[in-house]
Amino acid sequence: MSTKPSVLFVCVHNAGRSQMAQGFLTHLAGDAIEVRSAGSAPGDALNPAAVEAMAEVGIDITSQAPKILTPDAVETSTVVITMGCGDACPYFPGVDYRDWKLEDPAGKGVEAVRPIRDEIRTRIEKLIAELIPA
Repeated sequence: MSTKPSVLFVCVHNAGRSQMAQGFLTHLAGDAIEVRSAGSAPGDALNPAAVEAMAEVGIDITSQAPKILTPDAVETSTVVITMGCGDACPYFPGVDYRDWKLEDPAGKGVEAVRPIRDEIRTRIEKLIAELIPA
């Protein structure tokens, strides 16, 4: 049985914040943490400003695509981090739910997305330190 932690990032469109978080966690934690993201109402494509902001720090998220949130994805996660999906996220006992209050990058240019990206990175670094103690 695997003891590898699993993190699911959830936001409404799964096109900006959750994709940036998935990109950072995958980049910084490697295979030590299973990482997924989903949306309660997935968009058609990734937010171009989020893609550009991540590329600026050397992380390519262009292979990702918005995905629908499923009960199975939630139930099989160690930690579920919501970013504005509110009550759309199903509840399962034993799953650690956290809500990260982050500005929505939808419709914003890369200049406005950079501070959101940097805040996500800071939170991801703390999450890694918690889930994979040195």
